[in-house]
Amino acid sequence: MDVLTIKELRSQTEILKAFPVMKQLRTHLNEETYLDLVLEAKEKDRYKMFALLDRGEIVAVTGFKPMITLYYGRFVWVCDLVADTTKRSKGYGEKLLTYVHEWAKENNYKSVALSSGLQRTDAHRFYENKMDYAKVSYVFKASLK
Repeated sequence: MDVLTIKELRSQTEILKAFPVMKQLRTHLNEETYLDLVLEAKEKDRYKMFALLDRGEIVAVTGFKPMITLYYGRFVWVCDLVADTTKRSKGYGEKLLTYVHEWAKENNYKSVALSSGLQRTDAHRFYENKMDYAKVSYVFKASLK
């Protein structure tokens, strides 16, 4: 029996159970803001959240949204991908991101894209060396005052 399962998180209870792992990536969020943002993104932006469970325990979480742009065409944008820091290097991130790739193919999307903070060099090695991603652009952000 396979002890790893992937589950879509749909209810508020399920989404909240993923917060301790997601908080490791999105350190600026508190539980209330996290829940509000996830629920709004699910309602308005087609955001989907999945967890990888090892023997029933959430060990990795991803959030993504299917999109269509002139640049990429039909693609999936990975907004969030995090494996529990106490359980890294067990293949959890690879398994969950591979699931996103499979979901995208099954739903007729042509590629998967994401951005990663400049300081996350370990993540960059993972995306480039393990998952065969290419650097194709810079992401720029302007804060509005």
